[in-house]
Amino acid sequence: MTQAEKRPAWLGEDPNLFPATSTALDEPNGLLAVGGDLSPQRLVAAYARGIFPWYSDDQPILWWTPQPRLVFIPGQVKQSKSLKKHIRQNALSVTLDQDFEGVIEACRSAARNGQDGTWITQEMLEAYVDLHQYGIAHSVETRNAAGELIGGLYGIALGGVFFGESMFSHATNASKVAITVFSDWLAQHQFGLIDCQVENPHLLSLGGLTLGRREFESQLMQHVAPRQAEFKGFWQQHHGKTLFLSQQHPQRVNKANIEDTA
Repeated sequence: MTQAEKRPAWLGEDPNLFPATSTALDEPNGLLAVGGDLSPQRLVAAYARGIFPWYSDDQPILWWTPQPRLVFIPGQVKQSKSLKKHIRQNALSVTLDQDFEGVIEACRSAARNGQDGTWITQEMLEAYVDLHQYGIAHSVETRNAAGELIGGLYGIALGGVFFGESMFSHATNASKVAITVFSDWLAQHQFGLIDCQVENPHLLSLGGLTLGRREFESQLMQHVAPRQAEFKGFWQQHHGKTLFLSQQHPQRVNKANIEDTA
């Protein structure tokens, strides 16, 4: 079948069934399937195969597996000299799973270059909040000295892979602080991969790598299902922790419950 003859498949009622990713379209890049729902079971089945939903309010649910895929190797997100200086000179903290709804709402309302509106529909927001309550979706928060949320990210964790969904910044470098600290923390705990979905210049500048679909799926086969038992209870154990306090932070002297990675 030629690309001109390919059509995205309509999903049925079984949440575990998706078409082969090799049938995804080249244009638009990675469109694989249409329809279905955003139930936790279907979302987990999709992410485990490297598939994710991305659509607007006026569309049915669209499922994607783009090629190439942008990823980070945990611990290898670049921290520029200017970012290191920013962290040294400002009172910042990075926390885990302390305000998931605040993070996803901020990502939803963040202005995006070249985009009109948001792809985080109300249906999407509610689905990922449900996943958070199931212990599958997680947030990373950057906070200022007053504890106010100024940046962060959220995504899905399956086995040894974290599937990043979106980031936001309400202050200079706030999302960069979140991803660099979080990347180092994931490396410390032997995670294998951070998926960032679609390449863009900003993420490439931070050390993002591009993988072909086969190589990316090979990484998923290595780090998702085979490592589920290894990470059983992991996120519950670390829920609500402070991952980092900068030297300027007023609470720096109190190291209780701190995992300092920067």
